[in-house]
Amino acid sequence: MSARLLTHLRHVDLAVPDYDKQLDFYAGVWGLTKVSEDSGISFLAAEGSPEQYVVRLRKAEEKRLDLVSYGAANAADVDTLAERLLAGGVQLISRPGAVDTPGGGYGFRFFDVDGRTIEVSADVQVRQHRKIEEKEAIPVKLSHVVLNSPDLNRTREWYERHLGFALSDTLSSPHMGEVMHFMRISNQHHSMAIAQGPHTALHHVSFEMRGIDEYMRGSGRVMRAGFRKIWGPGRHMAGDNTFTYFLDPHGNTVEYTTELENLDEDTWHPHVYDFSEPEVTDQWGTANPMSEIVAKESFNDPDRGVFIAPPV
Repeated sequence: MSARLLTHLRHVDLAVPDYDKQLDFYAGVWGLTKVSEDSGISFLAAEGSPEQYVVRLRKAEEKRLDLVSYGAANAADVDTLAERLLAGGVQLISRPGAVDTPGGGYGFRFFDVDGRTIEVSADVQVRQHRKIEEKEAIPVKLSHVVLNSPDLNRTREWYERHLGFALSDTLSSPHMGEVMHFMRISNQHHSMAIAQGPHTALHHVSFEMRGIDEYMRGSGRVMRAGFRKIWGPGRHMAGDNTFTYFLDPHGNTVEYTTELENLDEDTWHPHVYDFSEPEVTDQWGTANPMSEIVAKESFNDPDRGVFIAPPV
């Protein structure tokens, strides 16, 4: 495994055919703030986050995950990672250089083992942000992203070998075997998870709320606005975080969460949880039962082949 050079998840970029509806959803009921828009591309920030934006929307004929962006501590670490990836046979889309998106910075892009575009950057200007107040039910920050892969363990091993991710926990069942790996780049239980799916696609994007009350208020607001709730509210065992999952207007799954577990990495050992046990999927017992129908909602539409995301 490579030494860990990634620090955190920055943003998730989506291509959407129904751009106006998506923008209204994310900048409206979901609670993000539009900070910039130009020619069918918009950048949306979370008010409690120092990141310039946590979601980018791009108008396109085909729905897809454009890219996932991670942070590095400094430009030297960006260069080191790029050289390691090249030496490991990873295809780079661009060499390290100036980043031409809000906040600037220094970074590069490459393909993961499933053909997704991944970006790593450093020295991005910090956005002026604020403390989210009590009962203010809007996202504090981007929590994590979950990716569907047709080969769960191949993808896990690639992220461990090339990007220094560590396994936190696994979901499995006697009938299906392993179905999800929770992966970390810090003491946060997971910044990414990999789900077994029929094709390469986005599984879901998760946003952290201030606390339990704000999480419930936000979940209720989205429900009252008429958007489809897939699963929740409840509390997972792996990660010990709360969850409510919704579909955005074009069928991407998005989650409100809070209280994701922080680990002692020196002593932590991964668990294998049997997700057929109800308390594993929901410790509280308040969510609708996990079922094959619920699981299939997050398979999403396939990302069809390699795509080079535009820089802006």
